[in-house]
Formats: sequence, structure tokens, C-alpha cells
Amino acid sequence: MSTFDDREHAFESKFAYDNKMDFAMEAKLSKIYGLWAAQQLGLEGRDAETYATEVVVANLEEAGFGDVLRKVRADFDEKGLDISDHVMQVELDKAMTEARKQLFGNA
Repeated sequence: MSTFDDREHAFESKFAYDNKMDFAMEAKLSKIYGLWAAQQLGLEGRDAETYATEVVVANLEEAGFGDVLRKVRADFDEKGLDISDHVMQVELDKAMTEARKQLFGNA
């Protein structure tokens, strides 16, 4: 195998790894955020876990977290909860920090 082939294989492997880690990061973040939202909605135990899974699935609709925020906002509004968009974004940022810590340690 030539140096070029080795280099090409290394880039392909890194690309695949990065995509896998991006997906894992988004799934972990969505689950953490979903659990926070479930708590705000008064859900506990299995119901909270189920809701968090729904948030993870909602994140598959489009790139970014707009789909997650829209889902949670609609659920908060339906329940009559007065939680601002700012608070929701702060909690999403916290979930991102926690997801990074869980996946990558303190890096």
C-alpha cells in the first residue's frame, strides 16, 4: 500500500469517527435536555425516560437543535409552563457541556 493510500484511509477513518462522535454527542445532549424538560413537565421515572427519547427522535428531523427547541416549547406551552426561550437555551447549553463531559471527560 502506498503512502497516498495510507493517508487516504486515515482521512476516511477520521471522517467516519468524527461523524459517529457528532451523532453520539447530539443524541447524548438531546437525552440530557429531554430529561430536564421532562422534569419541568412533572414527569418522573419511565415517563421521563420516554419523553427524553421523544426529544432524541425529534432531533433527527433537521440539522441543529431548532427541532428540539420547537418540540419542547410546544410541550411547555401545552402544559401552560412559563419557561422563557432564554432559559431553554441556557439549559440546552448546559446539556451540551454535560454531554461533552460524559463522552470525552474533561477535555
